[in-house]
Amino acid sequence: MAEAESAQAKGGLLYLNDLEIGRRFVSGPVTLDADAIKAFAGAYDPQPFHMDEEAAKDSLFGGLAASGWHTMALTMRMIVESVPIAGGVIGGGGDIAWPRPTRPGDTLHAESEVVSVTPSRSRPDRGMVLLKTQTLNQKGEVVQVLQAKLVVPRRG
Repeated sequence: MAEAESAQAKGGLLYLNDLEIGRRFVSGPVTLDADAIKAFAGAYDPQPFHMDEEAAKDSLFGGLAASGWHTMALTMRMIVESVPIAGGVIGGGGDIAWPRPTRPGDTLHAESEVVSVTPSRSRPDRGMVLLKTQTLNQKGEVVQVLQAKLVVPRRG
């Protein structure tokens, strides 16, 4: 299996031709606080367990928890910053799971791995890459698993 790398360490943009199964990428950290959790929830997912510590105590989460979509948005940024795909990170579908909540004070990072690389038969200028990304907190606990199909251009 390929060793993990950061985009900054490798340098340059990656094309379909550059990606092989097992190639890994690791993002930098992002720390989340209660105010950010509440602000995101107020704008996009206004549920009591994302916005009110007292209400959250009696919820399934047992305390304030970030919206899964907040965790996803942070993960997207971490992917963009750590996986330098030529033409950008363009999604073509995927699956997402949140095995545990993201909490105030959590410091997250994303670890991504290329699972498959499939050149397009009908479009010779591109292909699809299946990228599995696990978002982990400071304890190494997985808070999100994303398997995303990415449209990636071929070099020349």
